[in-house]
Amino acid sequence: MLSIDILPSLALFAQVVRLRSFSAAARESGIAKSAVSRRVAQLEERLGVRLLLRSTRAVSVTDEGLRVYEHCAVLVGAASAAEQAAGATRDTLRGMLRVNAPVAFAQMHLAAAIALFLERHPGMEIALATDDRIVDIVEGGLDVVIRIGRLRDSGLVARKIATDRLVICASPAYLARKGEPGSPADLLQHNCLHYTLVARDAEWRFRGKDGPLNVPAWGNFEAASGTVLRSAALAGLGLAVLPSFMVADDVAAGRLALVLERQRRAEIGIYAVVAHRRQMPARVRAFLDFLSAHFRGFAAQTVAAG
Repeated sequence: MLSIDILPSLALFAQVVRLRSFSAAARESGIAKSAVSRRVAQLEERLGVRLLLRSTRAVSVTDEGLRVYEHCAVLVGAASAAEQAAGATRDTLRGMLRVNAPVAFAQMHLAAAIALFLERHPGMEIALATDDRIVDIVEGGLDVVIRIGRLRDSGLVARKIATDRLVICASPAYLARKGEPGSPADLLQHNCLHYTLVARDAEWRFRGKDGPLNVPAWGNFEAASGTVLRSAALAGLGLAVLPSFMVADDVAAGRLALVLERQRRAEIGIYAVVAHRRQMPARVRAFLDFLSAHFRGFAAQTVAAG
């Protein structure tokens, strides 16, 4: 029969595996790292198997540890569900949500949405990190990752919360100096700024008579930040491919102009990504439901402005 005193050790072991770190598990649990390490070592001794392989740089799970973790994850999920159910009886959500999102979307739209969510659920806390690069939701200890674009196939669960489109834009001063491109081929004569997190052949893609057309566009400036590319376009440096939401206000104010509008089909999705659908905490589900409702009219707003 299972002894109840082993349950806290199993929960700590599950946290170490999920966060890939004794230090992170200690911070989340609110106890010393040495105590976490000691409890896991005692658990290994009690079960008679090595669960984790430790090094100065990383923690990895043994095959035996992975099998134990599968059961621990169910146990922790059930405990979390019970806690959330208890909270639901008080009609309140509590706990921390760790969210990661692209820089521009977080600054321009997500932060304001989070403010509304926290106003409705004052017992919640949200830690928002921003990164335009792809992050590992599991290794990062994240609850929700917001991503824009076409998602790669994976075991993760994604919910589309909004739709936007990619547009090509430049400042009126640049277009007056270089001329407005009338066709994709004209881009070969233009300074085409490059977003380095996307391949060039995917960035400058159009609809041709015989199918997709990739233009080998080139320019003298590149950056791994859409915000930086927008600033470069505003400064008159060249043409940039950016999401409509980033430049809609600039277009409406005449600071930027759109070109080659009818020659692209560049719809993109904005997704909220979570690691698992099963045993999803109520606070995570509530946040996803809120984002879906909040951004329901997002596409119409950004396209109309653009």
